[in-house]
Parts: sequence; structure tokens; C-alpha cells
Amino acid sequence: MSIHDFESALPDLHMLTVIAETRSLTQAARRLGIAKSSVSMRLRDLERAIGVPLVRRTTRSITLTAAGQQLVDATGASFAHIERGIAGVKDLAGAPRGLVRVTAPVALGRQHIGPAIPALLERYPELRLELDLSDRFVNLTQEGFDLAVRHASRVPDSHVATVLCESRSVLLASPKYLARRGVPEHPSELATHECLLYLRDGGSPSWSFERRARVPERLSVPVRGPLRANNSEVLRQAAAAGLGVGMLPDFTAWSGTETRELVPVLPQWRPVGFFGERLQAIRPWSPRTPRAVQCVIDHLRQTFSRGFRPPQALI
Repeated sequence: MSIHDFESALPDLHMLTVIAETRSLTQAARRLGIAKSSVSMRLRDLERAIGVPLVRRTTRSITLTAAGQQLVDATGASFAHIERGIAGVKDLAGAPRGLVRVTAPVALGRQHIGPAIPALLERYPELRLELDLSDRFVNLTQEGFDLAVRHASRVPDSHVATVLCESRSVLLASPKYLARRGVPEHPSELATHECLLYLRDGGSPSWSFERRARVPERLSVPVRGPLRANNSEVLRQAAAAGLGVGMLPDFTAWSGTETRELVPVLPQWRPVGFFGERLQAIRPWSPRTPRAVQCVIDHLRQTFSRGFRPPQALI
């Protein structure tokens, strides 16, 4: 490969490192801001110029060949160093700028993050924000996100978390449901109630509770019911309609017009282990935090500084 060929291949070598991170031509194209067809064409050109296959393609995934991995191992650190250098120089320019990609749960995004965005972008007009609302846990590095806002009990060593606020789970039902089925006095009674379940992978659903008393008590109760959904707003609406007892994160429990139709259930017991006890901003580890990302984190921390409180009538 001549010097000219090497220089022209540099963008494609960087593209290969992105493909190695995302394991997807579609995600690589999204990260690079180009068409998927362009990624495929440039990859073929790079393989032709080097003379060996660099990736293995299947209908579901893409993996590197030994030659491709060797090339990424040799060049990836250099490209990462260049990216950090460019980000550092950008930060010297003053106001934060550039695109920050954020993923967050649907309910939290709609109820709390979305309303906070105008103030953020008004304060930093050169900042651009891409907010992806999804209740699935995404791989930040593979899918090119700078930040995730999540309930999380543990954070991988490859990521850094900033606590935004404390959070808790809340058990709620409508008065008409409780009048029809009775008010449970102990968590074990929930096994015979209609329960509204947050949809997750795993075995038989159960809810855990603890009671702080002279002799602390903790137990887990198998639950079932007529509705499972992976969106807490849907569960809140179903609970308000009298469909059953719902376990909700507090940021959903105390939002929306349906809240006035709900009352706490088993207030002397504390739900544990279902939703996380802290709301956190999580980012992939790097030696320094890009200024634009840090500004978004700081704004979210200010937004959530008071946590989530029930209406005065329910206190």
C-alpha cells in the first residue's frame, strides 16, 4: 500500500474500529452519520486495498476476522487518542457544542426529561440532543450513546455513573378495586390479588418487601394478574381504572392525572429489589468527560434534585 493509499484509507480504518465496537453495519452508519450502503461499499474497498477479508457477515451479525481484529487492535487506540484530543480542543472553545445521544425509559423521558430539554438547549444553543426513549437496556458503546438515564443497582466497571436522585417503588391501587377485592393487610395476601406486572425477562414474577421494625421482616410474594406491560404509565392507568394493584417507580406513580384516583397499598411495607433505589446517569468510561456530556449530566442532576414526591393529599 502506497503512502497515498494509506492516507486515503485512514477514514475507512476508523470506520472499521466503529464496526468493531457496534458489531453492526447499521449502527456503525448511524454513529458515523452516513448511509449503510456507504459503509458496505467502503468496507469492500478497504478489504480490496489490503487484500484480505476483514469481517464475517451473517444475516444477524457481523464479526471481525483475525486480520480485521489485528488491524483494529493496532489502530483503535490511536483513533481513540485523536478523538479525545479533538474533544479537548473543542472544550477550549467555550460553550459546549456538538451532539449528545441520550437513552432513557419512556415514562421518565415523557414525564420529566422531555420537559427539561428546552431550558438545557436555551442555555447551551450550540448543543444538540438526541433523546431515544426505550424501556430496553441498550449497549451504550455498541449503539453509540453518550449517556443513559436508568434505575441501576450495579454499574459495569467499563462505565461511570452519576447519581441524579434517590428513587423508590410504590404500591398503588384504586379505591374501587380495594372496595371490590378487599384491602391487603400483609404482602402475602397479594398472591390472591390481581397484580399489574412490569414486563421483564425471567421466571415467575414476584414482588419483595421489607418492614423495618424491632425485628426486621423481609419476604417475597409470587404475583399474577391480568396485565403485563413494559411501560409504567400503562400500569398506572390500568391501576387507576380498577384493574388491580400496581408496582410503580415513584417518578411515574406521582405523575399524571390518574394519580388522584390511586391510594397507597401496604404503606407500612417497603417494596425492594424491583426498580432501583437510585436514578443514575451512566456513560461509558473515558479518561475525561466531554464537556457537552457533563453539561447534560449537570442539568439532569439539577432537574431531579428534589426527587419525586407524592401529592400532598397522599402524604
